[in-house]
Amino acid sequence: MSIMLHSIQTSTGLFVTLSILLISISFRWILSNPRTKKNLPPSPRKLPFIGNLHQLGSRPHHTLLDMAKKHGPLMLVHVGSVPMLVASSAEVAEKILKTHDLVFCNRPILKIPNTILYGSKDIAFCPYGEHWRQMKSIAVLHLLSNRRVQLFRQVREEETTIMIDKIRESSGSLVNLSEMFVSLTNNVVCRVALGKTYRGLRFKNLLERLMDILGALSVGSYIPWLSWVDRVSGLQRITNEVAKEFDELLEGVLEEHMDKNRGTNVGGRCKEDQDLVDILLDVQREKVGGFEVDKDTIKAVILDIFAAGTDTTSTSIEWAISELVKHPQVMKKLQQEVTSVANGRSMITEGDLEKMKYLKAIIKETLRLHIPLPLLVQRESTQDINLMGYDIPAGTRVVINAWALGRDPSLWEESNEFKPERFLNSSLDYKGFHYQFIPFGAGRRGCPGIQFAMAINELAIANLVYKYDLALPDGKGGEELDMSDITGLTTHRKSPLLVVASRRF
Repeated sequence: MSIMLHSIQTSTGLFVTLSILLISISFRWILSNPRTKKNLPPSPRKLPFIGNLHQLGSRPHHTLLDMAKKHGPLMLVHVGSVPMLVASSAEVAEKILKTHDLVFCNRPILKIPNTILYGSKDIAFCPYGEHWRQMKSIAVLHLLSNRRVQLFRQVREEETTIMIDKIRESSGSLVNLSEMFVSLTNNVVCRVALGKTYRGLRFKNLLERLMDILGALSVGSYIPWLSWVDRVSGLQRITNEVAKEFDELLEGVLEEHMDKNRGTNVGGRCKEDQDLVDILLDVQREKVGGFEVDKDTIKAVILDIFAAGTDTTSTSIEWAISELVKHPQVMKKLQQEVTSVANGRSMITEGDLEKMKYLKAIIKETLRLHIPLPLLVQRESTQDINLMGYDIPAGTRVVINAWALGRDPSLWEESNEFKPERFLNSSLDYKGFHYQFIPFGAGRRGCPGIQFAMAINELAIANLVYKYDLALPDGKGGEELDMSDITGLTTHRKSPLLVVASRRF
C-alpha cells in the first residue's frame, strides 16, 4: 500500500512538474509571439522565408504605393526576414521624421554600403551615435556651410561654361544630354572634393560601378541563410573590387594633399581655395571638438559626397530638361525669364538665379514628380514605440515612400501633371518642413547638401535654356518623348536624353 501511495505521489509530482513546465513554456511563447502581444500595422500576405520580397519588382516605389492603397499609409512588409515599416502619406511621414525623429533616426547596417564606406564611417549610412553626430556637425559647419558653398561658385560657373561650349561644338548634331549632365556634376564634385577633375574613362566607369553597386539588392542582407547568392551572382566580388579601387584612388589623393601641405603653416594658410579633402585633413590635424577623424572616415565622407553629389544631381537636371522638352510652352516661358534677367550677357551667373522665380518653380515641380531617391534611405527604430495606434518593435526598418507623397492626389491637384505654376506664390519648399514634399528627407537625417545641389541644378538649367533651343530628333514633338524610368540607387530615365541643340543667338 505504501509502495502504491509513493508511486501515486511520484506520478502526481511528475505530472504537476510537467504541467508547470508546459504552462511556463506556453506563457513564454505567448509573450514572445509579437502577433499575440502587439498590435502591428496591417501587412500584405507573405511567403515563407522571402516574405514580400518577390512582390517588390524593379520599381518598388510603385509597388509599395499599390500595396498601401489596399493596406493603408502605415504598412508593415517583410523583405526576407526583415520587417519593414512603409510610410506612404504626409501625416505618417511627419510622425516618423518630426514627432518621433529621435526614435527613428538610426540606420541599419547594410552589407554593400558597409563594405564600400569603411564600416559605415560616413554620414549617410552611419548608425546614429556620437560618430555620426560629430561627422554631421563637421559637414554642416565646415564642408557644406553657406559660406563654403559660395566659395565654390567659380567652379560651378566654369564647369557649366565648359558644358555649354561642348554642346556648341555639336554643330546641330545629336547631343546626349544625359552624359553631359553626368560629366558636369562629376567634374564639379571632383574639383570641390579632390581639387582636380578626373576626366578619364577609367574614373567614369568606376563611378558608374559605384552607383550601380549602391543601388543593388544584396539578398544576404535580408535573407541571411541565402548569403551565398551574393557570392554566386558576383555581387560580393564586384563590391569588394569597387571598394578596393576607390580606396586606392582616395589613398593616392590623401597622399598628394598631405605632401602638398607638409611644412605649410596651417594657421597662416589661405582657406579660400581649399578643397574638401584639405578641410577634412585640417579637422583631423586640429582635432576639432576633441574628435579624432581617421583616414578611413575622411575617405568614407568623400565617397558620400560623390554618391550624393553626382548621381542625384545629374538625375534632377536630366528630368527637368526632359519635362521642358516635353512641355515647350513651359520651356518658352522659362526662356523669356532667363533672357530678361541675363540682359544680353553671354552667360547666366549665380548672382542672377535669385531673380528667377519660374526656374525655381520648375525645379521644385521636377523634384515632386521625379524625386531622385523615391524611397528615402532606410531608417531603423531604436526602441519600442506606439505609432498612430500600432506597436512598432525596436529594430524595425523604416522606409518613407517620398515618391508617393509627391503624387498624392489628396494633396496635389492634378498630381501626375507637370505644372510648375503650382509653386509660384507658394510657401512650399524642399527643406524638410513640408512633409508632402521631402526630396531631401527631413529631420536629423535630412540631407545637409541641399544648397550645394540646388546651386548646380539652377545654374546648369538656366544657362542651357538661355543658350539653346532643344528639340527631339527626326522632327518628333515633345509629347512623343519617352518618360519611362528605371530604378537603381536613383531613378533615372530608362533611355538617355538625346536632343538637337540649336543656338538661340
